[in-house]
Amino acid sequence: MLAAAVETEPGEEPLLQLALESQRLWPEFAREIEAASGVSVDYRGEGTIVVALNRDDAEQLRHSYEFQKGLGLDISWLNGLEARRLEPHFRPGIAAAVLSPGDHQVDNRCLARALAAAARKAGATIYEQCPVRAVAMTGGRAVGIETERGHETADIVVLAAGAWSRGIGGIPAESLPPVRPLKGQMLAVKMDPAAPLLRHVVWLPRGLYLVPRNDGRLLVGATVEERGFDPSLTAGGLLTLLDGAWRAVPAIEELPVVESWVGFRPGSRDDAPMLGPSGIDGLVVATGHHRNGILLTPATTAVMSEFILSGRLPDIAAALDPRRFARGNAAPARRATAAQ
Repeated sequence: MLAAAVETEPGEEPLLQLALESQRLWPEFAREIEAASGVSVDYRGEGTIVVALNRDDAEQLRHSYEFQKGLGLDISWLNGLEARRLEPHFRPGIAAAVLSPGDHQVDNRCLARALAAAARKAGATIYEQCPVRAVAMTGGRAVGIETERGHETADIVVLAAGAWSRGIGGIPAESLPPVRPLKGQMLAVKMDPAAPLLRHVVWLPRGLYLVPRNDGRLLVGATVEERGFDPSLTAGGLLTLLDGAWRAVPAIEELPVVESWVGFRPGSRDDAPMLGPSGIDGLVVATGHHRNGILLTPATTAVMSEFILSGRLPDIAAALDPRRFARGNAAPARRATAAQ
């Protein structure tokens, strides 16, 4: 979900400009990746709808709407009838909705395949199923990595291991990025691709969401749980997802469940990414993207490329310098909500 507008919450203003810039870059970025790889990333531009099912939901949605509108974001308030014209399978009687036409989506799995293919065609070598054990250090400088294949020398090492970034050895404890896993349970049901229940990305109360894919899958997500790397699917988690989806789109009860899974978002202390210098010569950081890793892919690419080539962090990412968490500068942790 490339949702720079509807996902913006109070306290996230420092991240907004980077998110909007990345969203602006996405259409051309998608075209470039597809041209370089020959693989579609299924970029879709129908927009995003945030739904309020009842009066209480509508009051909360109105509060978010006014905050986001005050930031100059392109969103529109809809009554229930207007929302059902856009998505006829919404439950009759929904209270209100917000339409964000600029919040689009891309298929993250297709994107990963396309990026890998493009990288290989550009001359990169990708080693799969080859865990990195440690960053190799000499004289306080990163000089490569240690993997199951042995030692790999590098002029620059980029730490981009997501929720697993603190598990890479060789890095002094005080220089490890403060990243923790935020567990998320998800499932997918199967629609008829020729007659899908939904065409827009839909955000539901309690932070749940529905994402229609071109292949007919409808993704239902996602819990946010402080459970470490617990990989288990739970009855309560799946019930939360299905119940929330059914309350907005009752026809979902007829669709077969085709997949369920657990993922781990990389959360930082302030829920914003860490991009740039690690405090160790030769080691740079690109992690902590929380729920915005795909949205921020083009901007992260641009920021990290500029920093690696010039040694300068662009102004748009200055607030995301990983050294903001150095002793004495640490921001307080933000508590996870019940759902993303």
